[in-house]
Amino acid sequence: MSEPLILQPTLSADACVIWLHGLGADRYDFLPVAEALQAQLRSTRFVLPQAPTQAVTINGGWAMPSWYDILAMSPARAINRDQLEASAQQVIGLIEAQRDSGIDPARIFLAGFSQGGAVVLHSAFLRWQGPLGGVLALSTYAPTFSDELQLDPSKQQLPVYCLHGSQDDVVLPSMGRAAHDWLAERGVNVAWQEYPMAHEVLPQEIRDIGLWLGTQLAR
Repeated sequence: MSEPLILQPTLSADACVIWLHGLGADRYDFLPVAEALQAQLRSTRFVLPQAPTQAVTINGGWAMPSWYDILAMSPARAINRDQLEASAQQVIGLIEAQRDSGIDPARIFLAGFSQGGAVVLHSAFLRWQGPLGGVLALSTYAPTFSDELQLDPSKQQLPVYCLHGSQDDVVLPSMGRAAHDWLAERGVNVAWQEYPMAHEVLPQEIRDIGLWLGTQLAR
């Protein structure tokens, strides 16, 4: 397994963002974004992990970086749950490593784009037992959220920022909105922001993320 890319801040690190890329991308995909955000958040470390390379059924079985296999697209995403759990364990290991390095878990944020966001939501709400600073869910969905699941009441205070493109034809806005609504119905501190974009990231979105992170870190 590839080591994560770690972007150290200019000041002594007292916060951390762990950012997961999307399907078929790699740990360098969000490096420019991390660099732009770190210019504002000068004591925040960014950790960019790499998904394992494995076969993806919906892409003809070709091997590519993926946090889990997608078996079918409809009626909802059918996924390899064991692989998603393995990716969630990788995220938890990264949280623990940052905690052990001296970062307060309440100042550790999880961020993920598309498939990476699905892993982040699963990890933050269904697997990680301790505090976190917040969750950034970009152009993503939550394949493991279901009506019968009980959410730990302590998770209601976890800030979540869901950002999605209104023209996204890869992860439909309705899928992102369903994840947002599931959290909102359970009393989670979640916000929704939509942009006139496809399955991508815009400069305005990065500016909004920087403002959101700055607000959370100032608390």
